[in-house]
Amino acid sequence: MINAIKLLALCALSLFISTALAAETGPGFAPVSNERLMAGTTDTSGWSMYGGNYENWRYSPLTDINRDNVAGLAPVWIFQTGLTGQLSGAPVVIDGVVYFTAPHNNLWAIDERTGAALWHYEHDMPADIRICCGPINRGVAIVGERIFMATLDARLLAFDRASGKVLWNVAMADHKQGYSASAAPLVVGDKVISGIAGGEYGARGFVDAYNIADGKRAWRTYTIPVAGEPGVETWAGDSWKTGGGPTWNTGTYDPKTGLLYWPTGNPSPDWNGDVRKGDNLYSNSVLALNPDTGALQWHFQYTPHDVWDYDATNNLVVADIKLAGKSVRALMQANRNGFVYVLDAKSGEFLKGFQYTDRLNWATGLDAKGRPILDAAYRPVADGNKEYICPGNVGGNNGAYTYSWSAASKLMYVPSIESCAKMVKETAVFVNGTPFWGGGPGETEGANEIAYGRLVALNPETGAIKWKYRDDFPMLGGAMTTAGGLVFTGNQSGHALALDDATGEVLWKFQTGSAIRGQPITWKSDDRQYVAIPSGGGGIAAAIVGEPKLTTLGSALIVFALPR
Repeated sequence: MINAIKLLALCALSLFISTALAAETGPGFAPVSNERLMAGTTDTSGWSMYGGNYENWRYSPLTDINRDNVAGLAPVWIFQTGLTGQLSGAPVVIDGVVYFTAPHNNLWAIDERTGAALWHYEHDMPADIRICCGPINRGVAIVGERIFMATLDARLLAFDRASGKVLWNVAMADHKQGYSASAAPLVVGDKVISGIAGGEYGARGFVDAYNIADGKRAWRTYTIPVAGEPGVETWAGDSWKTGGGPTWNTGTYDPKTGLLYWPTGNPSPDWNGDVRKGDNLYSNSVLALNPDTGALQWHFQYTPHDVWDYDATNNLVVADIKLAGKSVRALMQANRNGFVYVLDAKSGEFLKGFQYTDRLNWATGLDAKGRPILDAAYRPVADGNKEYICPGNVGGNNGAYTYSWSAASKLMYVPSIESCAKMVKETAVFVNGTPFWGGGPGETEGANEIAYGRLVALNPETGAIKWKYRDDFPMLGGAMTTAGGLVFTGNQSGHALALDDATGEVLWKFQTGSAIRGQPITWKSDDRQYVAIPSGGGGIAAAIVGEPKLTTLGSALIVFALPR
């Protein structure tokens, strides 16, 4: 019989061994270097930033999961958030830890092997926040021993990534004026950079950079000029004072050009342009900035004098492509307005543009400089248009739903919404902190035989559409590609999907229980490739509970792998 002293000794030895094994095999918290961030997804052991790499490709060179075996993909673990609402983010994975955000400014650190939470933070918010489009959060940025998250009350927080302790907490703007923040920040060098939301409230947009060490603001670049600044002449009278131009999505950094590219959103009021005649710079544009100072290097405006709510906040992709037999460093965007734009990443020169949506009537094309050629019959009017305007304000790629550039196929894979609307123009009166819309989308197509989803495989070099996958409901989930010949995405009926990147054939699907509106990612650990797909934010309940209506069924992060 073992006596008490021997039993205590054995327990102590067992605890020592298990602790040592956990330290050897468990999550690590070594500082994340800038060099590691520069490697992007070529470091296949993780997914270190929102877009996978600085160029925002959302592409992985991994081939373990491929066309031939993806049908066997199965869940490894499921992390239930306990929250309803839309999951729009992309997890970040570093050294065995998955960092994952959810609605209402929730942030978890999760063990990649087991799905167990290592720590959790929920940001306390004032009761009077002003948000237009749900309490979402799109993710985090990471560098060194720190992780960063923006919040719905327009703050930026830095955490110790091992413990979740808040290291600094700074106010970017006053939420009472309509400001909020939901995008994943971006780390460039010794700065963490964030955009801001609030265009629906007439709040003046900006891009901010903060010192990683102490949270002190390093620079701010406004998207709407004031009196005496270049571009203010594109705003009639003093309409620039309530001009909007939000920056609510994550920008792109190009190590080759050394430029930071940030997309901007709609002018305010959204649907009534009578009070803001002119092009309304720098709304609906891309701004090329010096990441050290925030100084504007060049700009390109996609939709001058927008009256359709065609935010240009869609993600920006940088890659080397060939045009007319010459290699070009290109900046590419599939815009909400229905056109794909290819620009020179160094100068901003318009190189190519073409339609990617099935229907487009507000413009008949783009001129030689990329400016839309308008059809006056498809502008919002006071009593609503008799015919649908295509795309509607929710049509095309809707900004928050990322697309992917595949280094293997040289194609872009763009989730989109085929929906048109009879937009309405109304009188707008500005009241600080209240919606400043000047109208609305009016009657919007909803029946799935008219409004539906697309995943479009397009060639930015030629303007050709290689294939289109059609879904019965809008495609609101992001896309991610791999060298295994796959495109991962999801649909509103709750299915996670993997498609053949060459043909668009669906090779695998899995019912997650709620709509897919987040961004898939992949990585490899212990010789096993994983795919993580956020699920949450509505869905078609018919597949689950027999009710043919959109519903919210909770949210979860689901991690898949091939069986061992």
